[in-house]
Amino acid sequence: MRASERRDEVVAAAVTEFAETGYSGTSTAAIARRAGVSQPYLFQLFGTKQELFLAAVRLCFARTVAGFEASAASARAAGKDPIGILTAMGDAYVQLVLADRELLRLQLHAYSACGEPEVRAVVRDEFGILWQTVARVSGAPPEALRQWFANGMLINVIASFGNPRTAEEFFALIPGGGTQPS
Repeated sequence: MRASERRDEVVAAAVTEFAETGYSGTSTAAIARRAGVSQPYLFQLFGTKQELFLAAVRLCFARTVAGFEASAASARAAGKDPIGILTAMGDAYVQLVLADRELLRLQLHAYSACGEPEVRAVVRDEFGILWQTVARVSGAPPEALRQWFANGMLINVIASFGNPRTAEEFFALIPGGGTQPS
């Protein structure tokens, strides 16, 4: 196996481990075991635990960006206006976090690890890329973008304390009965 392929496998293992126990709680030994590599080889590939965490965080954001771009392209092809594109992207995000719990949990761990300056810089930059992508592919005005991202954070919070299987179950987790944001 080539080093780039092995590197991808290690990052995938890191996503799983960091999503489970966070930056501080995850050992490189656990990641190495999951990836089927030695700990020295893991450090040969990444240098530090932080570099590996940041690679996992970047992958998390890249998967989210790719999902947004794909759903926006479909919505645009269906003739949706900017708000319709945002709605389609929001629906796709709900499905993404319902299907890929690791993505959501790693994202939340990334935010909580922002006490580390290097982590904060990467999360800030990746979130900026996410914001710029949503703005570009939707064509939505700034106020609609702010509301859409606020709804997205609400989705993250709801998904973090529940295990819904459908969008209806997802929004039913809001105390007092929620409805899907539009």
